[in-house]
Amino acid sequence: MAVARVTMEVENDGVAVITISNPPVNALALPIFEGLKQKFTEAMRRIDVKAIVLTGKDGKFSGGFDINVFEMVHKTGDLSILPDVSVDLLVNVIEDAKKPTVAAIAGLALGGGLELALGCHARIAVPKAQLGLPELSLGVIPGSGGTQRLPRLVGLSKAVEMMLSSRPIMSEEGKELGLIDAVVPLEELLKVSRQWALDIAGRRKPWIRSLHIMDKLGSLPEAHDLIKMARQQAKQTAKNMPQHLACLDVIEEGVIHGGYIGVLKEAKVFKELVASVTSKALVHVFFAQRATAKVPNVTDIGLKPRMTKKVAVIGGGLMGSGIATALILSNIYVVLKEINSEYLLRGIKTIEVNIRGLVSRKRLTQDNAEKALSMLKGVLDYSEFKDVDLVIEAVIEDVPLKQKIFSEIEKACPPHCILASNTSTIDLNIVGEKTRSQDRIVGAHFFSPAHVMPLLEIVRTEKTSPQAILDLMTVGKTIKKVPVVVGNCTGFAVNRNFFPYSQGAHILVNLGVDVFKIDRLITDFGLPLGPFQLQDLAGYGVAVATTKEFSSYFPDRTFYSPLVELLMKNGRNGKNNGKGYYIYEKGSKPKPDPLVLPIVEESRRLTNIMPGGKPITVTDQEIIEMILFPVVNEACRVLDEGIVVRASDLDVASVLGMSFPSYRGGIVFWADTVGANHVYRSLKKWSQVYGNFYKPSRFLEERASRGIPLSAPVSTPSASRSRM
Repeated sequence: MAVARVTMEVENDGVAVITISNPPVNALALPIFEGLKQKFTEAMRRIDVKAIVLTGKDGKFSGGFDINVFEMVHKTGDLSILPDVSVDLLVNVIEDAKKPTVAAIAGLALGGGLELALGCHARIAVPKAQLGLPELSLGVIPGSGGTQRLPRLVGLSKAVEMMLSSRPIMSEEGKELGLIDAVVPLEELLKVSRQWALDIAGRRKPWIRSLHIMDKLGSLPEAHDLIKMARQQAKQTAKNMPQHLACLDVIEEGVIHGGYIGVLKEAKVFKELVASVTSKALVHVFFAQRATAKVPNVTDIGLKPRMTKKVAVIGGGLMGSGIATALILSNIYVVLKEINSEYLLRGIKTIEVNIRGLVSRKRLTQDNAEKALSMLKGVLDYSEFKDVDLVIEAVIEDVPLKQKIFSEIEKACPPHCILASNTSTIDLNIVGEKTRSQDRIVGAHFFSPAHVMPLLEIVRTEKTSPQAILDLMTVGKTIKKVPVVVGNCTGFAVNRNFFPYSQGAHILVNLGVDVFKIDRLITDFGLPLGPFQLQDLAGYGVAVATTKEFSSYFPDRTFYSPLVELLMKNGRNGKNNGKGYYIYEKGSKPKPDPLVLPIVEESRRLTNIMPGGKPITVTDQEIIEMILFPVVNEACRVLDEGIVVRASDLDVASVLGMSFPSYRGGIVFWADTVGANHVYRSLKKWSQVYGNFYKPSRFLEERASRGIPLSAPVSTPSASRSRM
């Protein structure tokens, strides 16, 4: 394993080249900071050194601060682990030194890496190098002077945009903005940087200390107005995340009182934010997402993934066309099969619309769009299936139809071909019941829209081969999805876990709570849509079908609400026909429809569960908990049955599949921050009043009574029955 280190070489021209080495992206681990301080101190002391070039090994400057350090702080609570580099290294040793330093940037300079470069007296970069300060995506702010130096180099408006969005720019744009002094080919990077450093030392080029320049900040009133507007926007778009407003406060401090004062405040606020729940949650999701790539008895047994060159997708509806879009965008040849020409043309048209949409939003060039569409072929039979590597069935949730298709594709496809279903709820053993190739059957559950949503839920049965799982994981990564491997059961991990979400909402409505208040509170909590607007978006047929599926498998905890059927009788089908709980008109936001209220009253009359016929009295917090605690309860059952490898897989799945707010860490992480005991006691209380839907699971009761976090590993999942 490579050791993190910093090296220095001094050539005859008097330039010391200091190189950061910590593969793969030269992350700024604690030994790197110590090494930088030592080498810079040595370079300043040596009389044969006139100037310094700072660079990174193997074509990358630095990917930023080592996030493992954040995790160490979160586990220990010890903030003293964080290095004090902002003043000690960047200001005192580099920026205010008597010898100039030039940053030679290849590949990327992100986060702390860019902050290091900002502390240098000039920056030379190769073409297409990524430059950015993405710290806010981890719940913190730049902590090594970035909030002060970036606005002084690129202007306040652009700096605020870069930091609050966490989006990088390329070196070419950096040159236009004044962040980069020159863009040169990789083979000339060190040569040009060395000469630039010597020119600064010889006063032939300006010696710029970016913390002290002011001309790009604008006047105080202009800066005040810009920051005020950014604050208002952040309150709307990042209302539950403290780091955005904190970042603006620190920027403003430096604008008003000077860069050095700003750096001091930045260091203080940075440490406070590292200790915040938001940072703990976002760092947890960061590492949890990487952990999904490790699947016991799949990725650790020496298997190599096979190449997937050609994929057949059966069904050109919303899901099938989205899956096909994702595949062709990643240069995988796709055969799209439909049952007749009309449906096939409609599916191809949908794919074309998906691709053209990316072009119009400048996310895809016209050339790449044409190339992607050339990878698609529509068919009406199985003749093109003879050489496919993977089939993904994406037809309606109809068991006999799926069984028929699987029997047919087993005969039509080569023996190595993986037979996958995009079913969202149906047990895969039932889907593949009539096939002999049980080891090749796997679930490939995409989320809608499939070419946009990042999660791929890979469902294995007890007979699915490790090779099939590994190959599908590889396809998932190729098409830029995050694959999470789960066990086989009704609803698998994500849909089963979140089925109680809509159930809890319907119970509350029938207990007298306002539909639109529930949606508002859930979106305030951080989900993009409340449960009722989500039903509008998905269409009521989906709600009816999934309720039917889950009620047959989990009758003890399924609540029957007639509300959706009453809405359908009233001629409503959500966004599909413009009328649901909300009114949908082109060009305007969905508006709550007051005409729904009498239908809601009819549902309440039919269910007759309001105590004494009167609406219950609940706080806003209780409404959120009565919807989300049953989801936590189901997560406990999923963990207990071994449906997922680890609790953090459920966190990733909830964030990427159901848009649970990442800054809350995922469903299990959030439950642990709330406390298993509080979740258990609340559910027990509600179950005594409102019935079995709220009855705490055995797993939750055990964890709460013993004070064990829900996320702690399951020593023996009801493991005799583990699905993994």
